[in-house]
Amino acid sequence: MKRVVVIGAGAAGSMAAIFAAAAGAKTVLLERTRDGGRKILISGGGRCNILPIDMDETRFVTDSSPNVLRKMLRSWPLGEQVAFFERDLGIPLVEETVLGKRFPASHKARDVRDGLLSQATRNGVRIEYDTTVADFAPSGDGWRVEIENGEAIDADALIIATGGLSVPNTGSDGTGLRVLDKLGHTMHPTYPALTPLTSSNAGFASLSGISFPLTLTARSSARAATSTGGFLFTHHGYSGPSVLNVSHVAVRSILEGGALAKITVRWTALGDKEWEIALRPQGVRTVLAALRAELPDRLVAVLLATVDVNPERILSELRRDERLRLIEMLVRGDLPWTGDEGYKKAEVTGGGVALSEVNPGTMESRRHPGLFICGEVLDAFGPIGGYNFAWAWATGRAAGRGAAA
Repeated sequence: MKRVVVIGAGAAGSMAAIFAAAAGAKTVLLERTRDGGRKILISGGGRCNILPIDMDETRFVTDSSPNVLRKMLRSWPLGEQVAFFERDLGIPLVEETVLGKRFPASHKARDVRDGLLSQATRNGVRIEYDTTVADFAPSGDGWRVEIENGEAIDADALIIATGGLSVPNTGSDGTGLRVLDKLGHTMHPTYPALTPLTSSNAGFASLSGISFPLTLTARSSARAATSTGGFLFTHHGYSGPSVLNVSHVAVRSILEGGALAKITVRWTALGDKEWEIALRPQGVRTVLAALRAELPDRLVAVLLATVDVNPERILSELRRDERLRLIEMLVRGDLPWTGDEGYKKAEVTGGGVALSEVNPGTMESRRHPGLFICGEVLDAFGPIGGYNFAWAWATGRAAGRGAAA
């Protein structure tokens, strides 16, 4: 019987263990925390946004080949993933169509984590908690895994599902990335992705707690991203799906040492023409009244201050240059930012093992036979909305099947 060791009992690792054991391998799952799957538990505000309703492959971010990424995703189509959770794990899913997300019907992330680990156990997987891997390396025809304060474990095939560097208190310590680098894999620089941004703008700091949907565009000399969705003013800056989805452009502009990425904001669904109409003279209607019809009151006061327009001005008294300045701010306004909240708050890690280093059908390393790589340690991530779980489920399953073959 083939011996398979999986390092990391998160989303990708638990799925890899399930399918390796189902294919007949004697499977051991090693997890450094006492319970595993901690990122699953905190995802979706504790509800676990398990999958998107639809999959737009173009929304994934990678410095590797998008074609290879698509092959990996398509190895387990979205519909088949849904069927696995509902039929095999007995976890019914519900759709939130406005947000394009799927959740467990119970709205409890714990049901997902427990369901996966229970299925692994039913399949015969031996799960070793509180087990920290210090190193792993080729050994004879297989692999040897060195355990801190414990005996080494030998395996015929080894699956790396150690995650990245994001939310380190869930167990992500970067061990897998470091050792894979040491083993000679091509590594794309890692960076915090889907992370809140910070700002020193005093006016916006006073708006902490205000939340509403808008569209953001982040643009640097090397890349750009646009996202429409929820936006939240925080004590330190900005968060919400729209911010997280463009944050990688901002973060990388800092790390690469160039000019800070420019972030522009379309504060409402209205464009230039619509605002032209909204700002036309209407009796004694003021600028404040026109903007309050579309935006939160406290925000309106701050925005008008940035363009030096008196909120009590009657629309009929607005000069053309003031109206144009106002529309430009509302449709393509500057969102001042100074930094990001890093890996501590990042939902995923960008960068990692180049996808060209991995066989897209089996997830086996092209450099080391018997070594399989899946999940967040790979150079790919998707937007908020279940995309990163879909990536973990698909690559984890492929790795498990590949390792057991």
